[in-house]
Amino acid sequence: MKKWMGIVALSAMASFSCAAQWQVMEQDSRVSFISVKKGDIGEVHHFKQLKGTLKDNGLFELTIPLIGVATGIDVRDERMQNLLFEVSLYPELKLSSQVDPQILKNLGVGESKVFDIDGKIALHGKSQTKAFSVIITKVSDNKLLVNSFQPVIVNANEFDLVAGIDKLREIAGLSSISQAVPVSFILTLTQ
Repeated sequence: MKKWMGIVALSAMASFSCAAQWQVMEQDSRVSFISVKKGDIGEVHHFKQLKGTLKDNGLFELTIPLIGVATGIDVRDERMQNLLFEVSLYPELKLSSQVDPQILKNLGVGESKVFDIDGKIALHGKSQTKAFSVIITKVSDNKLLVNSFQPVIVNANEFDLVAGIDKLREIAGLSSISQAVPVSFILTLTQ
């Protein structure tokens, strides 16, 4: 009987732990970036797939399969996958961050606050830490909205992507493609 009670207690704790974890809702979330070619022609792109969690200890992890890049032009998607991101070698972008768990505990339903959070980006075999300014809104007790308060600039040279940009520029016959890329996001998390 004691063994049975222990199993029940462990199961209850495990289900509570799972309930405390936040999940990124892919269909209600988006990571977008802007590319600029020929000096002043800007285009907005996004990733069709992403998954992420925010654990009760504050560990946030986001994974973006780079095969899901969406530019609106299929051949350009394929070129970015193969020439820029090299998805056969580096299939994902990963972002991890440690968020103070008190942030969520102190945020009331319907309340929004701006926070500066450091995040580690792992992309194309390189890792860089970036500062993210985010606005977090507690929509309900089991729903959060996390938006970029301002875009994050990702520089191609930080992730060994310059050669890939040069290949894209050459194959498309462009005079230039910017190596500084503004990235913004909206993430919906539920518990």
